[in-house]
Amino acid sequence: MARPWVCAAGAGLLLGLLALHSRLCGSPILKNFPLKISWRTENPLYRLDVGWPKYSEYFTGATFCVAVDALSGLVYVAQRGNNIPKVLVFTEDGYFLRAWNYTVDTPHGMFAASTPRGQSVWITDVGSGPYGHTVKKYTSFGDLVQVLGTPGKKGTGLNPLQFDNPAELYVEDTGDLYIADGDGGLNNRLLKLSQDFAMLWLRGGNGTGPAQFSIPHSVTLDSAGRVWVADRGNKRIQVFDKVTGEWLGAWTNCFTEEGPSSVRFTPDGRYLVVAQLGLGRLLLAAAPAVGRVGVCSVVSTIQLADEVAPHLLDVDGRTGAIYVAEIGARQVQKYVPMKSDFSSPAS
Repeated sequence: MARPWVCAAGAGLLLGLLALHSRLCGSPILKNFPLKISWRTENPLYRLDVGWPKYSEYFTGATFCVAVDALSGLVYVAQRGNNIPKVLVFTEDGYFLRAWNYTVDTPHGMFAASTPRGQSVWITDVGSGPYGHTVKKYTSFGDLVQVLGTPGKKGTGLNPLQFDNPAELYVEDTGDLYIADGDGGLNNRLLKLSQDFAMLWLRGGNGTGPAQFSIPHSVTLDSAGRVWVADRGNKRIQVFDKVTGEWLGAWTNCFTEEGPSSVRFTPDGRYLVVAQLGLGRLLLAAAPAVGRVGVCSVVSTIQLADEVAPHLLDVDGRTGAIYVAEIGARQVQKYVPMKSDFSSPAS
C-alpha cells in the first residue's frame, strides 16, 4: 500500500501539471475550476449556520448592523430603506419576533446592553432627517428612552453635544459609553461618556498620528481594560486605556490591503474578530497578553462570498457565535464555533 504522503504528493503534482497545461495550451479541463493553491493551512474555528435565520425574507433593506443580547437570547438587526421596518428582532435560533421603525432614520451602528438591571438597544443614526446625527437608546420593543447629540444637526460641539455621522458605540456593564464619531463626517474622534452622559475623555482629530483617526468605524473593549478602535481610513486598529484614554499602541501589519471595519472579542478574550468590508473577509487575531499590545497575528480567517461586504458584526457573549451584517448581500449571517470553549475565560 502506498504511503499517504506519496499519494498526496502525486495528487498535488497532477493538479499542478493540469493547471500549467490549461494556462499554456488553453485546455478546457480546468477552465472553470476555481483552483487556489496555498501552502498555508489553518484549523477553522467557525462554520456557517445555514439555518439562521429560519426565513430570510424578513431582510428587505440594506443590513448595516447587528447586535446580540446574550442574556435574553435576542438578536437585533438594523437595515436601511424606504417604507421598511428599520429594526428586526430575532431569537438566537433564528425565529423572527417583531420589528419597529420609530424615530430611526438611517441606522449605522448598534449595541445591545444587557445586565440583570435591564436591557436596552443603542443605535447610531447618520441620517440627514430630524433624528439624524444622534446616538439613541431604546427598549427592546422600540420605545425611545434617551437621545444623545443634537437631533438633525451635525457638528463638532461638546456643549451642546453634537455628532457628525457617529459610526458605532460600545456600552460597558457600568453604563459608561465609548462612541466612535466620524463615519466620513467632520469628526474623527473617540468619546467616553459616563453613565449619566458626562464627558470623561476625548481622543482624536483627523490625521495619521497616534490617537488621530480617519473614519473611526467600530469600537470594543477587552477584559484587560483596553479600548480597541477600527481606524478604517488609516488601515489600523488603535488601542487606548479605558480609564485614562492614554494611547497604548496600534496594529497595522494585518491591514495593508484594506482597513478594518468592525472589531469584537470572543467571550473568552482569546481572539479579536475583525471584518474587512471590501475584501469580504473576517479575521480572528490572537489577543495580546495584559500589559502589551504587540502586533496583529491572524490565527484563522473566514472568507465570505464575493460582494457580500461585511459591514459591522457582533459576537454572542455566551456562545461565541458571530453575527455579520452584510450590506452587499442584504442579510445577516451567523457563524458558530467549531468547538464550545469560546465562552470559557482564558486561562
